[in-house]
Amino acid sequence: MFGALRLGRGGVRGVARAALAARPCGAAAGDAPAAAGRALHATPTAAAKVLCVLYPDPTGGYPPPPVRDGIPTITHYPDGSTVPSPAAVDFTPGALLGSVSGELGLRRFLEAGGHSLVVTSDKGPDSAFDAHLPDADFVISQPFFPAYLTAERLAAAPRLRAAITAGIGSDHVDLAAAIDRGVNVCEVSYCNSVSVAEHATMMALSLVRNYLPSHAVAAGGGWNIADCVSRAYDIEGMAVGTVAAGRIGLGILRRLHPFGCALHYTDRHRLPADVEAQYGLTYWASWTDMAAAMDVVTLNCPLHPETEHMVNADTIGAFKRGAYLINTARGKLCDADVIAAALADGRLAGYAGDVWYPQPPPADHPWRTAPWSGMTPHTSGTTLSAQARYAAGVREILECYLASPPKPIRPEYQIVTDGKLAGAGAHAYSV
Repeated sequence: MFGALRLGRGGVRGVARAALAARPCGAAAGDAPAAAGRALHATPTAAAKVLCVLYPDPTGGYPPPPVRDGIPTITHYPDGSTVPSPAAVDFTPGALLGSVSGELGLRRFLEAGGHSLVVTSDKGPDSAFDAHLPDADFVISQPFFPAYLTAERLAAAPRLRAAITAGIGSDHVDLAAAIDRGVNVCEVSYCNSVSVAEHATMMALSLVRNYLPSHAVAAGGGWNIADCVSRAYDIEGMAVGTVAAGRIGLGILRRLHPFGCALHYTDRHRLPADVEAQYGLTYWASWTDMAAAMDVVTLNCPLHPETEHMVNADTIGAFKRGAYLINTARGKLCDADVIAAALADGRLAGYAGDVWYPQPPPADHPWRTAPWSGMTPHTSGTTLSAQARYAAGVREILECYLASPPKPIRPEYQIVTDGKLAGAGAHAYSV
């Protein structure tokens, strides 16, 4: 074993280990967690170099004490498709895998095949990410803490074969540049769709019921019920509309159906008639026309050139006065200053979500202090339950790429393949 390796940036360090003998695709070894407290982990350069950007470890240290003894076993998603199915995993489901020391449970698998793994949370300009990018074969990033693969960064990565999203949503990659350079892009589709749908449903209810301000009254020692209920309503009977009705958007509508809401959606792909009938859905061709009739609007569309700043100074006027807006899709769908102003002047009664731009956002981002806001860090899709699925999905994808000969990955995981939009990417994105 090699000694500790310092890489020239304050607080960034790594541990290099001798690569183990190569094993067949999908082979596994052990389930010990990585050592705690590292900002970057590295192994010697070998057959393939995997560069992984994950969010920092908990402030209290890694691993955090478990709250529960496990998570439910999920084998299929609501559409009948199966959860990721790698040959094996080297982690305990329910463990914290999405932070630096969790390493997505990949180290033993990769080293057993003679490959190298670098894990870091340092992703800004002139970062450890940039230093390791030129000889990386694969880059892994999470939407919650994205390593932005710009055209310039892609140009600096001549060996890059694929950008893998540990989660859903690959807009942190310049897809047009990836297409031009022949870099594949893929993600673990559906791995956290239910997680996000649950989160968005929770946020809609918390805004309408004025939950967060009411909790603040109790936490502050108060008991003025009038202050709590002066902005609290029932969601029953409200019109709720989703912009995009894919796995997440439709999942939100399904969850709100028992609440007695009038459910609406807009999407460039209309849902089957039997699905519309089952949930009493009304289809709109225009999202702004729909928004004008909604009490609650939830954004669930991907970010691409057509949707960037879709909620702006012009379109905010389409919303009913006192509407609630939920955004667990991407922060850049909305003009941040427009949202803050709409909350201040009453056009919006509330705004909640967990997506920002950039991520992490600056300390003076207007959503941090806007009134009637329920914003959180980008957490909806990285619950411990979701992490187990997307970590397994990333391993499944790597098993396919690193097989000899390589195996095709699932079509639903593909965003860009062989220089063109493919699979889920062809359905959801434009360039």
